[in-house]
Amino acid sequence: MPVVHKAAQVGFSTQAGTYTQGRPDYPDELSTWLRYTLGIDAQSAVVDLGAGTGKFTRLLKPLTDHLTAVEPLQPMRQEFAKSLPDTTIVHGTAESLPLADASADAVVCAQAFHWFANEAALAEIHRVLKPGGRLGLIWNVRDESVDWVADITRIITPYEGDTPRFHTGNWRLPFNGPYFAQPEPTCFNYSHCGTAETVIMNRFLSVSFIAALPEAGKAVVTGQLRELIQTHPALRGRQTIEFPYQTQAYLCRRLD
Repeated sequence: MPVVHKAAQVGFSTQAGTYTQGRPDYPDELSTWLRYTLGIDAQSAVVDLGAGTGKFTRLLKPLTDHLTAVEPLQPMRQEFAKSLPDTTIVHGTAESLPLADASADAVVCAQAFHWFANEAALAEIHRVLKPGGRLGLIWNVRDESVDWVADITRIITPYEGDTPRFHTGNWRLPFNGPYFAQPEPTCFNYSHCGTAETVIMNRFLSVSFIAALPEAGKAVVTGQLRELIQTHPALRGRQTIEFPYQTQAYLCRRLD
């Protein structure tokens, strides 16, 4: 079984509950994209790869009666089972899926593909998909044109290290191989609305490489985030904060 990156193994295992609370949901338009661009209907066999705590699975459930979630980390699977007890979730990685050949119409990865963006993963996804099957990649990306959002990025980036991240663009590299066509993008605007504790503190303390820090390091980041909330004029004293995102969705067509 391929090794899960240490930042994911430690960070997500220790902060599974915070992840559920702090991560944003998804715009309503994404359901339309899943239905009409990815081609998911009630009869489609769909795999939610890297399902985590089931945040994205909730969006898939109304679309199909044939849904399987795959997640390598037990604490995340436990959180998933609490909120989605009637949805099948299995242990597996992108490079080793416990699924039959040509058994899925669509594979979807939300907030996850950058962790396993390699040719072995695409070969395995290709194996599991039926001819004509489609891979969907989704990320909620912070809108750093907003100054306080850019400030948050400056606070957390020094701790990033070698952690795989969407913003590097390295996730695109394996698409030069024989398994999938180049990703076709669609973008939606989205705001995560809630208290500062939810949309900033829980959100960024659940970032893999922050959650994996020693307690002293986490305390430094916590202090910097709280100072930003207490001092920035757009955040100070606000009961509700609208955290701006762009939801980027990519259609990847399986090559025969």
